[in-house]
Amino acid sequence: LHSNFELHFYHMKAKATLKQIAKELNVSVSTVSKALNDSPEISEQTKIKIKEYAKLKNYKPNVIGLNLKNRKTKTIGVIIPNILNSFFAKVFSGIEKVADENGYNVIMCISNESLEKEAHTLEMLSNGTIDGFVLSISEEAQKQHEYNHFKEIISEGTPIVLFDRTTDELDCDKVIVDDFDSALDSTQYLIDSGCKNIALISTIDNLSIGKLRLEGYLQALKNNNLPINENIILRTDSSEGLNEKVEAIYANNTIDGVFALAEDESVAALKFGLKKGLRIPEELSIIGFADGILASRRLSPSLTTVSQHGVEIGEVAAQLLIDRLESKEEHLPYQTKVIKTKLKERESTRLN
Repeated sequence: LHSNFELHFYHMKAKATLKQIAKELNVSVSTVSKALNDSPEISEQTKIKIKEYAKLKNYKPNVIGLNLKNRKTKTIGVIIPNILNSFFAKVFSGIEKVADENGYNVIMCISNESLEKEAHTLEMLSNGTIDGFVLSISEEAQKQHEYNHFKEIISEGTPIVLFDRTTDELDCDKVIVDDFDSALDSTQYLIDSGCKNIALISTIDNLSIGKLRLEGYLQALKNNNLPINENIILRTDSSEGLNEKVEAIYANNTIDGVFALAEDESVAALKFGLKKGLRIPEELSIIGFADGILASRRLSPSLTTVSQHGVEIGEVAAQLLIDRLESKEEHLPYQTKVIKTKLKERESTRLN
């Protein structure tokens, strides 16, 4: 039987990393890397100290080699927040396609909207397994405005491309959808087709995309001098109790239009509008942000959607990362690419 100390020591030995050694000895990761690589830049004394400590901790050099600057694994790490969301599945297929065309492998991980899982995955993969990341920020990180785990990775020289959910706090390449404009245009479309009491339903209020879509909706009302009615604006940050809340909005208010900010909301809006006995689109028009087959094609009547071009977002994000990885320039300026959405008109809206 092992004593606790031995188990703890074994645990330490099993997972010593460059980062841990650097932290323990209060030096930078690159100093550790150079010392273990016998770089002439590092003094003999420091080299001996670092090498002995690494040996003690049973540090195993990364198979890819220790020279972080020049390593090329030809592998991209992709972190998506939710595997069940068809939008993320489409983005991933776009990333995969471009990676494959350029001879890169892809490792996909799921943060499951957890900040801890996201940070752990970043740390695990950035230790020489991948060349760079394409990712969408977890709900928990956006809710808590916690982005230090990304800043650390970027400062160590591993490039990140953010897509869909982004933040101004991070300097990196980004691929976004025109969330504000598409919400503005969708709400305007409902107004042009005769809607005056347009409900907004959101379960993504704590995400950057949710905030932008809300702003677009409010701006459209303002542009048309329509009053903002808080009673028909449902802002939550989860799908919990969504059906009851949507049903209550229909029960207590007169509504002739709904703008739904994601797929669950779109389905609920249609379902409970029909349950209330409203004829769609004659008495109630609905537009939803939804990329899935469920919302658009399998519902009856079929739903008019804001299509986000998930595959294209993935392709553009992967290309941005690969261009940066293969660029000879040290300081390539960061880019933000905006992908235009498209309103796909179906049966849940009246033709203008």
